[in-house]
Amino acid sequence: MKMEPSSAATSCREKRRNVSSTAHDTAKRLKSEQEGAVAPPLCPPRISVPLDRLQQPITLTELTELLHYAALGKTGGIQQPSWCRLHHQRKVKGVNVVIVEGLTQSHFYKHYLTLRRLRTNYSSRITFTPPSQNVASGIFSSEVPKSDAPSLSKTHMENSQIPKAVKFHPVISKFGTRTRGLTAYLLSQEEMIQKNYPVKGMPGFEEFVCTDSVECVTDSSPLYGLDCEMCLTEKGNELTRVSLVDSDGNCVLDDLVKPETRILNYLTMFSGVTAAMLRPVTTTLRDVQAKLRALLPRDAVLVGHSINSDLGALKLIHRHLIDTALLYRKEFGQKFKLKILAENILKRQIQTEEKKGHHPTEDAVAALELAQYFIKTGPRQVVEHHLEELWGYTIEEEIIELPAPTPSHRFADILQTLGRSVAFIGKRSDVALDLSHQQWHNSDKEVLASFRRRAECPFLSVLRLSSLSDHLKRCVPHREQQYQRVCANLRDMCVVFAGPFPEGFSEKEAKRLFRRCGPVRKIKLLNTSVRVHAEVEFELLEGATLALKTLNGLSLQGQSIKVQRPVYESMLDVDLTLDALAHDALDTSHLYAVKSKPSVTERINNSAMINGNTLDAKCPGAACVKTANGLHSAKGNDKRLQLETELSEETLTETFGHFGAVERILLPAKAGKHTRHAYIKFESPEVKHAALSSSDDPRTEDYVICPSLTPPHLCSWAALTTSTVDTEGEDEGSGHMHISSQDQEIELVVGKLDRCLGKLFRSLPECTLSVVVLLGHDSADDPHLGLCFMEIKSGSR
Repeated sequence: MKMEPSSAATSCREKRRNVSSTAHDTAKRLKSEQEGAVAPPLCPPRISVPLDRLQQPITLTELTELLHYAALGKTGGIQQPSWCRLHHQRKVKGVNVVIVEGLTQSHFYKHYLTLRRLRTNYSSRITFTPPSQNVASGIFSSEVPKSDAPSLSKTHMENSQIPKAVKFHPVISKFGTRTRGLTAYLLSQEEMIQKNYPVKGMPGFEEFVCTDSVECVTDSSPLYGLDCEMCLTEKGNELTRVSLVDSDGNCVLDDLVKPETRILNYLTMFSGVTAAMLRPVTTTLRDVQAKLRALLPRDAVLVGHSINSDLGALKLIHRHLIDTALLYRKEFGQKFKLKILAENILKRQIQTEEKKGHHPTEDAVAALELAQYFIKTGPRQVVEHHLEELWGYTIEEEIIELPAPTPSHRFADILQTLGRSVAFIGKRSDVALDLSHQQWHNSDKEVLASFRRRAECPFLSVLRLSSLSDHLKRCVPHREQQYQRVCANLRDMCVVFAGPFPEGFSEKEAKRLFRRCGPVRKIKLLNTSVRVHAEVEFELLEGATLALKTLNGLSLQGQSIKVQRPVYESMLDVDLTLDALAHDALDTSHLYAVKSKPSVTERINNSAMINGNTLDAKCPGAACVKTANGLHSAKGNDKRLQLETELSEETLTETFGHFGAVERILLPAKAGKHTRHAYIKFESPEVKHAALSSSDDPRTEDYVICPSLTPPHLCSWAALTTSTVDTEGEDEGSGHMHISSQDQEIELVVGKLDRCLGKLFRSLPECTLSVVVLLGHDSADDPHLGLCFMEIKSGSR
């Protein structure tokens, strides 16, 4: 009996132990599952355009809405664009816009197979209205909404009060008062040309050697101090010594150089070089040029005092320069001597009398440190600290109250104020951007190379590709005629020839027959001396495709009619083009459907009659039905049949929803007209393929379907073929039957453009918004629409 309590206690302890063990095991298991669980996938930024907005062309203003939002976002007070949605904008790391001149929307689809990289790299495409203004300039100078733009007034002045002597100082007039990075003090190309610095391509510098430098440097690029000494020879001043120091002041090069011609004066008093020093030297100018090219990083910034003289002696061209003689500037273009600046700013004695001439390494270090001090301290502090000892002024008591600066709302200004770089690369153009941020090149190849050479991709870069446009101007004297040929080739893709038809077959009857495959734009009866044929032009690519599929071989009054495409040289690859369009990224989940038969309950299963002509009722063109009251003509039953074949979102969703989820039904009906065809967008390509494979499914027997071919941003394919020039009376074969050598040359240039665009896209950093604009052609008489491509570069592309 005494053992019972003990047994009970033991049982309780074991129970607690088991419970504790179970809880511990559960905690361990949950922890293990959490540690081993796969993190939810990151959502990359992406662009989407609503279907109801997709068929409306965008303008330059609307394009800049997207660029503003991508760059500044809601944190910058910018709202989503009115015509599209940019998802996860905060993850966008940069914006790149490529402007392609010479190409229209019609050109793109004419050369659709050739432009493979362009059509596959970009998942969003929308028609672009060509503007009358310069597109690149319009982007940089576009006004960010004033109520939303980040305020720049605080960044223009550190203090609204400034002494009079400082306000009108030449240093402040040039550089302002704000402390900025080294790129703010680089010599612009315009300054270099004006002050006769060595610049590639300018007269007098043809024999100069260029360093391998990037197009654009950053505030973190390394500074290198440079100084040279010269002597007088029979040719004039020639190099005798060169020194280069790195950003820490360490000497990386100090070489004596043997001039090529006889020395007349060693200028030892200034250069410190004597005849004895040069006697054993064998180093030539070419040797030191090669050494400098090897030593300098591609993003190096050279610093010197009157560095144009040093580069002239070296016969060297370098893109990125800071000249301390122009940093510490005086009035009327006068310059301080390096010795004076070192003594007053650095508190250091150089070029002293006890030394025999100048020492280039010492001078290079002094110039480097003067530049570093100016950049770190800022122009206002430099002026205020050294105003009296260096410039001989005193800070008067008079204080000028500065008006509040008017903030700039220009897109480029806002980005630069936020510390984001901008750049324009392309053919010289009147672009509203500082010249220091522009690089001019004449060929697409040079533009691409210039962009890819950059050590760091600008946050906003606009590239102008004009090689194709230049080729067309040189080789195509009548560009409007060439455009008409393009339109004619695209039109042929929607055309079928059909026949022979019975005698007396009318144009109205032909239209009634063929519109069961899709909207018909135009029908032309071709009456030969024996039989009647028809040329049928559809508004959509799908119409011609379905006519070939369903009407070819149709028995009409006991006679089989043949439906075929035009046989022109330009149509030989039409099957490849249509296959590529069917697999276009824009159409992967889209299906085209036409309800071309009456309802099952009303449809006669044997035959129908068109004005006495027997028509096989299996054909989707059956235009009349037999009822209990007898045979009715097509004309009498047209209204009834119209109601039976009219489509609605509800019936389409019910019919095709059996194969999977339907995302959207697009009924492109025109005002006042009934809808017989529709585009169905499924949630996945697999559902689309299931629907296409349903030929035996009774639920879809009243429909004729095919993959969507006409791109969703086009209301019709016929929109690509419009031209104000009437070609009705012309020999149609002359416009599009023959491919000329001129056409073949254009095809080659288009192929080069596509490769260039592909390389450019691959070189973009991840999460960059990439926009390609085919400009089109702005004309008051006959504007040719362009095309805009958009994509966020991801790691998988």
